[in-house]
Parts: sequence; structure tokens; C-alpha cells
Amino acid sequence: MPTPPSVSAVRHNRTVDAQPLDWQNLGFNYIKTDLRYLSHWRDGAWDDGTLTEDNQLHISEGSTALHYGQQCFEGLKAYRAQDGSISLFRPDQNAARMQRSCARLLMPAVPTDKFIEACRQVVLANERFVPPYGTGGALYLRPYVIGVGDNIGVRSASEFIFGVFCIPVGAYFKGGLTPTNFMVSSYDRAAPNGTGAAKVGGNYAASLLANHEAKARHFADCIYLDPATHTKIEEVGAANFFAITRDGRRFVTPKSPSILESITKYSLLDIARDRLGLDVEEGDVYIDQLDQYSEAGACGTAAVITPIGGIQHGDHYHVFYSETDVGPVTRALYDELIGIQFGDRPAPDGWLVKVK
Repeated sequence: MPTPPSVSAVRHNRTVDAQPLDWQNLGFNYIKTDLRYLSHWRDGAWDDGTLTEDNQLHISEGSTALHYGQQCFEGLKAYRAQDGSISLFRPDQNAARMQRSCARLLMPAVPTDKFIEACRQVVLANERFVPPYGTGGALYLRPYVIGVGDNIGVRSASEFIFGVFCIPVGAYFKGGLTPTNFMVSSYDRAAPNGTGAAKVGGNYAASLLANHEAKARHFADCIYLDPATHTKIEEVGAANFFAITRDGRRFVTPKSPSILESITKYSLLDIARDRLGLDVEEGDVYIDQLDQYSEAGACGTAAVITPIGGIQHGDHYHVFYSETDVGPVTRALYDELIGIQFGDRPAPDGWLVKVK
């Protein structure tokens, strides 16, 4: 598709002497970029969508997103390779997950081609914000769907907005991979048969207090156990959990209907099996059997992998490989995935979608 007219208009009107970004010191913070994408669903269909400079949403005070939590979102990144090209990492998987989230909350699905095209337009319109190769940074994209319109009753909205905005983000780890410690929370992240497998805001709102209490005790975040029996690990803060068995031969990750299916986790499962030659397993990881594992980590779009040094559960504190050094399998997984994302290592078919 041709570049939307509004892109060139913004480039023409942009302040010439705008302060350059400090690529080496980007965090994970909101930065207003040039353009974002908006599309409206009315009368049973999505419109063509458009790019806009306005980063404020104008919605009805009765919007179901505000009162009943009818909304979902995604997170993915665009990476600049050494040759200057820019690629999205597995956007079709984010589109599919958003479709599942929309179905769970009775919202209209965003077709995969529309989702990817919206992301492509946003990356191209904000190309100057894509961090240079070698800085460790990437362009983070946040697609979302919200219920809007003049509503008051508990029901699905009659109108919806699909939007995508982006921010440049730096390397999550300053100074390299560093093991981090976590504590087991007494709170549940999601209810059995609830919305745990959907990427909806309510799950994250429910985690704020648990996260606050963990940090007050000087832990990075908390470990959530399964809501039915409180015996099995499900998630690590807003990330998925994985572990490596003591013989170094098996990659294990929890499986549960209340876990959000991480695209990073499933990428690591493939890498562990196909490139590192490990056996892989999705199953139960019991909190009282952590001595079966030599390494552990949290994985997600923001950090890729956060090595876990230790886990506090009640009065017991379990240390995995080390609280200061990263285990060899965890490092190999990280290096391989980062290499694929930045184009330094061959990508499996369909994992990278070229934007430029």
C-alpha cells in the first residue's frame, strides 16, 4: 500500500532541529511519536483506518472500556537490522492472540492483514524513532481495541476503536543479563475459567497491589500460583515462566487455561527444541519441587528473558543457577532469540515481516 498522505505532511511540518534521542539511555517510558493509527468499528464493520498526529482519544463518558473493562491490547516490536532494514517480529501471532482476546470480551476481531498493515504504517510513519542497530533498542508497538459509544448498561458496546501507537524503547538490561529475585504472592492473578488467557487490562489492574507489595519487600515482582490449588507456578508478574531441568536437557514451562500465551515463550520453545536440541514440555511446575531445576527465567516482549536468581515462598528461599551469574542455557536462549530479532541469525519462516 502507498504511504498515507499524512506521513509526508508530518515529516514536512516536523521541527527541523528537534532534539535527537539518547539511544543509549532509553528506558520503557512513554514518548510521543509522530503518528498513530486509528480505525473505528460501526454498523458491523471496520473502516479503512487512518494515521493521526493526535495522541488523545476522544470517547464517550459511557464507553464500556471505562466502566466494564471491555478492552484488550497487544505488545510487539520492530527491529532495525545491521543493513538498515526494519522488521516486525511475529506480528501474525500478536494478531491471532488479539483475536482470541476480542472473542473472550465480545468485541469484533481485527483481521490479521489489517492488524499487520496498521503496524506497518505506524512503523514507517515513525521510522526516525526506530533505534539504530547496535544500541539494543527497538520500536515497541501497542495495538489495542476498546469498546466506546454512549452506553450505560452491562452489555457489549455498539462501537469500537482499534488503535496502534509506538514508542522507542531501550535494551531492558543495562549492563547485560542480570538474575532477578521474586516472591510468591498470596493474590491470584486471574480466576479459574476467567480472563487469564486473554490480554485484557483487568488482569493487569489486579496485579498492581501484588507488585507493590513485592517491591516493598525488595523483590522485582511476584510469582502467581494457579488459582485453583495454589500449588503450581503460572506466571511471573506480567511474564511467562520457564525452567531448565538439572540435567540441562529439558525446557519446561507451565500450561494452564488461565495463563496468557506468550509469543516470546513459544518462540523460545521452538528455539530450545530446534536449535539447542532440548526436550521441551508444557506442564505442571510445582512450587514445592523447584529443586528439580537448575535455571529459571521470566519471558515476554519487553525483556525477552529475565533470569530468575531466586524465589521466596513462605519461609523458604530457593536459588537456581546463581543470584549473580546467568545460566548457560538461559544465555544461549537469549542470544539466539535476540540474534533472530535483529537479523543476525537466520529466522524461521514467517518470524520476521519486513517493513522496510
